[in-house]
Amino acid sequence: MESLLSFLPLVVLILVFYFLVFRPQQQQRKRHAEMVTTLKRGDKVITNGGFVCEVIKQEEKFIMVRLGDSQVRLSKDYVAYKIDDISESDDSVEKN
Repeated sequence: MESLLSFLPLVVLILVFYFLVFRPQQQQRKRHAEMVTTLKRGDKVITNGGFVCEVIKQEEKFIMVRLGDSQVRLSKDYVAYKIDDISESDDSVEKN
């Protein structure tokens, strides 16, 4: 019985770690994947490198984007977020 009680703090620590670290990361990954799959022609995105691009078309693993005067293929993993998502949060900050 005492040996089981000695493992109780470890079990509690693992549960806390799961709810504070792993679960939020899984939810963030899920939201990002959903956002990337719903991108359509004309959407403006910001890449992880800070470039502002316009979506031209979706491919299986890449997105064709317009960057300035050129068109480039961008891996879906490197899309940080849509500009529409930022402007909505910026508007709420400016109103306060």
